[in-house]
Amino acid sequence: SLMHKGAHASGVRLGSDELLSGGVLNSPNSNMSGMVVTANGNDSKKFKGDDKMDGAPSRVLHIRKLPGEVTETEVIALGLPFGKVTNILMLKGKNQAFLELATEEAAITMVNYYSAVTPHLRNQPIYIQYSNHKELKTDNTLNQRAQAVLQAVTAVQTANTPLSGTTVSESAVTPAQSPVLRIIIDNMYYPVTLDVLHQIFSKFGAVLKIITFTKNNQFQALLQYGDPVNAQQAKLALDGQNIYNACCTLRIDFSKLVNLNVKYNNDKSRDYTRPDLPSGDGQPALDPAIAAAFAKETSLLAVPGALSPLAIPNAAAAAAAAAAGRVGMPGVSAGGNTVLLVSNLNEEMVTPQSLFTLFGVYGDVQRVKILYNKKDSALIQMADGNQSQLAMNHLNGQKMYGKIIRVTLSKHQTVQLPREGLDDQGLTKDFGNSPLHRFKKPGSKNFQNIFPPSATLHLSNIPPSVAEEDLRTLFANTGGTVKAFKFFQDHKMALLQMATVEEAIQALIDLHNYNLGENHHLRVSFSKSTI
Repeated sequence: SLMHKGAHASGVRLGSDELLSGGVLNSPNSNMSGMVVTANGNDSKKFKGDDKMDGAPSRVLHIRKLPGEVTETEVIALGLPFGKVTNILMLKGKNQAFLELATEEAAITMVNYYSAVTPHLRNQPIYIQYSNHKELKTDNTLNQRAQAVLQAVTAVQTANTPLSGTTVSESAVTPAQSPVLRIIIDNMYYPVTLDVLHQIFSKFGAVLKIITFTKNNQFQALLQYGDPVNAQQAKLALDGQNIYNACCTLRIDFSKLVNLNVKYNNDKSRDYTRPDLPSGDGQPALDPAIAAAFAKETSLLAVPGALSPLAIPNAAAAAAAAAAGRVGMPGVSAGGNTVLLVSNLNEEMVTPQSLFTLFGVYGDVQRVKILYNKKDSALIQMADGNQSQLAMNHLNGQKMYGKIIRVTLSKHQTVQLPREGLDDQGLTKDFGNSPLHRFKKPGSKNFQNIFPPSATLHLSNIPPSVAEEDLRTLFANTGGTVKAFKFFQDHKMALLQMATVEEAIQALIDLHNYNLGENHHLRVSFSKSTI
């Protein structure tokens, strides 16, 4: 799986299943780390690492401020998206390296890209500039080892450069038609976000744009690279891989489109070349901190600390494994802030129950506490960090009881319950054992039907005796206008459209789990469809 650390490569040929998990590109235990390439005395003197800033272009790049424990492989990985890397020299004592690319054009592209997007290794910014050296002349023994590292990495990277002189299969050589990939995700028992896709696919080149959507009940994405070669490499390496352990399988094809037109930057679509785009209607605008995180290759799941280049933090892997029903949920670590702080609530109207219902659309709410001395704010504890992230992305900036609510990650690890016998006026409620959690069952359909708040609602579990008129009346009574209604064929489900997103949010809060009689409790969710 792409997002699970643990397995490691034995040698260079990797089973498809562990391409990135313990792949050569990030496994500290693979044979590769035995090939440490350090400069011998003469080389260190030759390459002082004192290049001036904006020198003339050269295919040799000088990289500074490297974290101490960085490996050759990680430095090489910085260059791979831009072309073939032909040599590397690490100046271990100085935290510097020289990286030689096959062509000057590739080096120029790389420098230009990283001048717009600060490169990071192990979550630390590093600095890249042209070297005064036009090529790296390193002594032979050193070079053989460097070449071994390079060959191994390149073989994994392109998955089609054989290490021996065997012929490369035809398909591998055919140039890719389009820089745009169409990605379908099968077995999606755990939500995959745009940021996760960006993180995985960035390893094969600069990702320019991503659009995500749901079609035929499947999560799909279109993703555009700057160059069809990157699309080709990503497809070769990733098609058929699992993002998380035992779920979320990538199915990748070239798209017929050669260019994507992205109108909005939000959690459904992004143009990384245009951070200035609006977030679109009814979508919470991107928090500046998140916008800044775009530029870095960290996803919203990233955990501070040492991250190998192709792994997603354990918190996410743990959450995903739990979602796939394989393990009990260990307390999700650093990256998984499970508690949200919600502010600017309408304190006259809001209750723990209403927050439980609304936030329950995006995860299993465990506890809610409305703050005693600040009743327009509440703490909400979700089951895991991914759920709190989803709820924050979808609900920040939405209107609830007439007020625009703000949702941020809280510093608190848990929501404390009041001490036994202490009455806090019903402001704190424990929903840990609620029967209404939507995401308890691993592999539940609900994981695939998580959508932003929308004016159109999806209703299900409707008993046979209830007619369209009854439902229209019921929803109009929540204080809004019902614009349209459509039963599905079997009459157990329907779409119902309110006049605004705010009215739909209100209706969902009031009517989700409403008892329609005959032991049928109405289920209400946001829909991606319109009527």
